[in-house]
Amino acid sequence: MEQLEKDIFYMRRCLQLAANGLLLARPNPMVGAVIVAEDGRIIGEGYHVRCGQGHAEVNAFASVKPEDERLLPSATMYVSLEPCSHYGRTPPCADLIIKKGVRRVVVGCIDPFAKVQGRGVQKLRDAGIEVAVGVMERECLELNKRFMTFNSRRRPYVLLKWCRSADGFIDDNFKPVMLSTPFTQMLSHKLRAEYDAILVGRVTAERDAPRLNVRHWSGPDPLRIVIDRNHPFDPSVDFTQPVIPQLFTYLYDKGVQSLIVEGGAETHRRFLENPEWWDEIREEVSPRTVEDGTRAPQLPPGVAAQVAVDRYDGNEIRWYVNTLTV
Repeated sequence: MEQLEKDIFYMRRCLQLAANGLLLARPNPMVGAVIVAEDGRIIGEGYHVRCGQGHAEVNAFASVKPEDERLLPSATMYVSLEPCSHYGRTPPCADLIIKKGVRRVVVGCIDPFAKVQGRGVQKLRDAGIEVAVGVMERECLELNKRFMTFNSRRRPYVLLKWCRSADGFIDDNFKPVMLSTPFTQMLSHKLRAEYDAILVGRVTAERDAPRLNVRHWSGPDPLRIVIDRNHPFDPSVDFTQPVIPQLFTYLYDKGVQSLIVEGGAETHRRFLENPEWWDEIREEVSPRTVEDGTRAPQLPPGVAAQVAVDRYDGNEIRWYVNTLTV
């Protein structure tokens, strides 16, 4: 097996480990780490379990058996995200790697956080450690797309989400209607548990009275936000000016890294009018027809690229990404 093939093999394991931190690592990124002896045997692995606790590299080294410590000087460490080089709630992982004396480090992607941004890699190289960067980079960036967007664009990662009838309406003659199935509704609540905040417009809040919680799944409820000039989410909001940029500033200052926009049609239209204001779309399509009502949002031509289709109980869930931001 060539070196790149080996690196991809072990980096894939890093990603598997990292995904276990989906709910508890926030607001930190999900990170996995694997330590491989010269003979190809994994002698240590770990992931970032919970914010404020040990990082993936710390947990990987802690899992190495005492009799395998002697193998570290010839070992390779794989980590899905650049090791940190600054003091936060925990000491720098780059310093720990240097102290442990591994021969080589393979990094999936660079950390965009201002206090890292290549400094971790440089610290390792300055210590004489061989470092390779960019193995499975696309997959590593995708895993932490919310963290990456928050730190690079200074706004939350935005998912626009709606469910429509087969003939293109989101309600039934302007009255609320359940177009999702019990199973797809459960999936929707699972998604809510993975996001920091959820938003609807005033009309949706008043007409549908949505609870916007995670009652059909396990996990934390997202922060509930309603765009309503009579009850602003922030007293400093100026509704004579575009609201979405003000919303982004408000959420960024609160450390909110991800946002689901669940409606209604006018709120979705506002986000869609600027391709810099959204990243992903989840459109659920029911086979049911209603003949009249509020038209579903229109996908922006040339910007929304379909990347997946899931089918459950007769409904289709279509996933699109913004080709300009993702």
